[in-house]
Formats: sequence, structure tokens, C-alpha cells
Amino acid sequence: MLQLSGFPLPDPGPRYGANPQPPLGAGYLSVEYEPCPIAVREARAEVRRQLEIWGLAERDDVADTAELLVSELATNAVLHSESRFTLTLTAAHGVLRCEVADAGHGQPRVLDAGTSESGRGMFLVDALALRWGCLDDRAGTTVWFELGTCACASGGSSCRMRSSAGCG
Repeated sequence: MLQLSGFPLPDPGPRYGANPQPPLGAGYLSVEYEPCPIAVREARAEVRRQLEIWGLAERDDVADTAELLVSELATNAVLHSESRFTLTLTAAHGVLRCEVADAGHGQPRVLDAGTSESGRGMFLVDALALRWGCLDDRAGTTVWFELGTCACASGGSSCRMRSSAGCG
């Protein structure tokens, strides 16, 4: 881990109700990693730790899904860009946004899960995230996904937004 900046949020209490929501702008973390396999495990652990600090790990589905999907994006960064990558987490208004940015310029593709031993990462992101997308600019590629942190945002189909816009 090269750089760590994050701000703990107040303990969730009655003010946040049954689904703790960090105030706008308060839920932010950015960590830079070296392009090595152990970085994927470190990124996954950092997601869990930060969600615990923010009071969002109590909903295991959010924490488990965030860990899984960050693991997939971090693995793609290590395998395909071979550059340092940055994990950024933001949480506000019922949404957890996770981003992985690297110096590569490849566009993620959703492949059929099939029977191959690799290539399922973006399939999982597409299946489990509320929305996802990517930004490809001169600095590299940022792939992001969003998860709901309250029952409505992560539950029923009436709340589920789908966006899998390509890089642009």
C-alpha cells in the first residue's frame, strides 16, 4: 500500500435509521497499490475495513459483494495494465461507489460465464452491481461500479438501475 487517505464517519445511530448513510462527502477513501497479486488481497481487506468504519459492513450482502467485485477489478488491473492502480471508495445517499483506476487503456468486456477458468470478472460486476461503467482517458482507465447500501437500492427490480456504458 502506497497511499492511504480516508475519513472515518460518525457512529451510525438513530439519525441514520436502520440503514446507516454517511453524510455527503464524508465517505471517501483512496488507496494506491503496486501491481502485484498480494495487492488484490490488500484491496479486498481495505474495502471490508472501510465499510466497517463507515458502519456499512453490517449488511453482509453489501460488504461481501463490494469485496468480490473490487477483487475482480483489482485482478484485472494487475493482469492487464501491469501498472500501479488506485482503489477509490465513496459512500453517500444510499450508494457505495467503488473505482479501480490504472494506467492501462483496455476496455472491460462482459463475457459469457461459460466454463472457462477466467474471464468472469465483468460478468459478475454486470450481474451484481446496480450500475457500472468505465472512463478511458490519457491517464488510463477507471472502471467503477455502484452498490446500494439500503434495502431499496440493492433489492427490488423497481429500484435497480442498470448501466453498463462502455469506456468513453
